[in-house]
Amino acid sequence: MQQEHLHECLVLERHGMIEVVRIDREEALGALNFEILEALGTYVAELGNRNDEIRLLILTGTGRGFVAGADIAEYHGVGQTVFDAFQRRSRQTFDAIANLSQVTICAVNGYALGGGFELALCCDFLFVNERTKLGLPEIRLGLLPGGGGTQRLPRLVGPMRAKEILMTGRMITAAEAVEYGAALEACAPDALLPRAMEFATSLLAQAPVALREAKRVVDDGLDAALSAGLTLEQRTLGALYATGDGQEGIAAFMEKREPHFTGQ
Repeated sequence: MQQEHLHECLVLERHGMIEVVRIDREEALGALNFEILEALGTYVAELGNRNDEIRLLILTGTGRGFVAGADIAEYHGVGQTVFDAFQRRSRQTFDAIANLSQVTICAVNGYALGGGFELALCCDFLFVNERTKLGLPEIRLGLLPGGGGTQRLPRLVGPMRAKEILMTGRMITAAEAVEYGAALEACAPDALLPRAMEFATSLLAQAPVALREAKRVVDDGLDAALSAGLTLEQRTLGALYATGDGQEGIAAFMEKREPHFTGQ
């Protein structure tokens, strides 16, 4: 395992074709400030060009907090221009994560509130530990989420449940997150990152191009009419059939052996 610091509060670990980025700001429960958003945004922009080298990204945190929201001290008492700049930087970083072609997994190790929950919602899969609390409490400050909470959460849990979470500002438990469809699994705290790694490793066994296309077709289809989504699905299937991996997968099935996918 290789490890390096992207920022004093961001640690990168390399595990072959899987990279783990850990928000390491335990004393502040992982609260996001402008510098972390910049560093994370820079890393994600570079990761987008490394499809052949890195196929999966796991985001996690340290201690009791994944990201307990934005660092409110960053914009307490500042002018509108500074406040708006912070929100724009947040959106740029979050959108960049959501738009990665690599599969993304968030291992939510503790509190994920406000911007922390929104950051997790940008990922393809959420694993939470059994003590995790998630929420969008901005309404208690007379505000609303600005990093996608009002848009990404309803797409996972439905509009009625999302409105309830948004309008009450309450924290939901790990069990509720799984029940509502906001998280895939809840794990014991010590098992969280190993389980996320296990899941990521299982995805590495799939054909790389098909894996990327599965993510793209689902994400693009959510914003399209059903007929357009079905057309996208069939066109993508036809293109995959013509790939070396597509032919290898069919041949392996017929020959009753494990496929050897190369990304061709």
